[in-house]
Amino acid sequence: MNNWKFFNLIPISVIKFYRAFLSPLLGPSCKYIPTCSSYALEAFQQHNFFYALWLTVWRVLRCNPFSKGGFDPVPPVSVGKK
Repeated sequence: MNNWKFFNLIPISVIKFYRAFLSPLLGPSCKYIPTCSSYALEAFQQHNFFYALWLTVWRVLRCNPFSKGGFDPVPPVSVGKK
């Protein structure tokens, strides 16, 4: 197991907890596809901790009432960086 995959287990667990217990209480509010929690989960599954954290924070900041939303996938892993 890569070191970054080990460190990503904590945020992945937090995101899964949020999706299972908190998100149903808050209701849908994300304007993007995939949703912000799905985006974050995918980012932490594919990328190292710091890059995934940056992608997640930037995505959540862009998800606001003034945002147009739309399709916004996680950037793919560059060749040789996986």
